[in-house]
Amino acid sequence: MTTQTDNPLPGFISGHLVGTAMKDVVRRAMGYIHENRMKFDAQEKVSYKLSADFVTNVDRGAQEIYRRKLTEWFPCWGIVGEEDGLNIPYKLYDGDMYFTVDPLDGTKAFIRQQSHGIGTMIALVKNDTVIAACVGDIMTGELYYFRPQSEKVHRFASWRDDRAEVLSFRHTPLSERYVLLGDDPRKLSEPIQRITDPVNHVFKDIEIMSGSIGTKMARLWKGEIGACVVTKSRCTPWDWCPVSGISAKLGFVALFNMCGEWGRMALAPTKTGFDLQSDLVIIHQEHVEEFLSSVK
Repeated sequence: MTTQTDNPLPGFISGHLVGTAMKDVVRRAMGYIHENRMKFDAQEKVSYKLSADFVTNVDRGAQEIYRRKLTEWFPCWGIVGEEDGLNIPYKLYDGDMYFTVDPLDGTKAFIRQQSHGIGTMIALVKNDTVIAACVGDIMTGELYYFRPQSEKVHRFASWRDDRAEVLSFRHTPLSERYVLLGDDPRKLSEPIQRITDPVNHVFKDIEIMSGSIGTKMARLWKGEIGACVVTKSRCTPWDWCPVSGISAKLGFVALFNMCGEWGRMALAPTKTGFDLQSDLVIIHQEHVEEFLSSVK
C-alpha cells in the first residue's frame, strides 16, 4: 500500500494516472511529428549551442501539444520546455515539481529528413529526482517509459498500442559490444580516442550516429550497444532529465576522465542546465569493473 511517505506526488495522485497521462501526451506529439515530417518550415535560432541551431514549426506545434495538455491535466505543476522560453512555475507549497519537455529531439536530423535519430521526450522531476520519464522514437514508433512509484522501465513496441516488455540488463562483455559515438572519434577528447582505438580492445568497434540523444540512449537501454559517449556540451533539462532518469533507473552510470583518471558523475536532474566539462561514457554498472581494468 502506498503511504504518505513513499508517494512523491501531491494529494495522493496515483502514479499510474500520471504515467498514463505522460504516455498519452508523448503519443499525441509523436503522431503530430510523424504526420508533418515531410512538410515543415525551419529557421535558425539563437541558442546555447556553439554550432548553428534551428527550430521548425513542428517543434513549436509539438511543444504546444505538451503545454496545453499538461496544463489542463496538472494545472499546478511546473513545465520547462525547449522552445520560446517555456517556463511555468510549480504552484503548490511542498518543494518543487515540474515536467521537462523536449518536443522534437533531433531537429537537425528532422530537417535532413533522416530515417532515424528523431525523438520526443518528457520527464517529471520532484525536487532532485526524476520520478517519471517517457522517450518516443518517431521513426520506429517505440516508447521507453517508467512511471512514478515503479522500479520498472518498459519498452513499448509501438506508440499505437500497449504491447511492452520490461527492460533488464543482459551481460555481454564490452569487448564484444559496440560503443556509440555522435562524431568521428578523432574529433573527441584523447581519452575517448584511446578507448575507441581498436588496438586497445576495449570495445568490439564503434558506431557513429547523429540526431536525438534520446534515441541514441534507447539503443543502450535495450542492449543493442554496450556504451554510449555523450560529448561535452551544454546539458539542458529537456535533454538531460529524461535520459538520465531512465539510465539511472536501469542501472547505468556515467564515467568521465580527468587528468588521466576515470571517475563517476551522478546522473542527477537539472532545472537550469549545466556545462558538461568532459566527455562521458555511459555504461551499465555491471560493466564498470571490466571497463576500468581494460583502460589501465
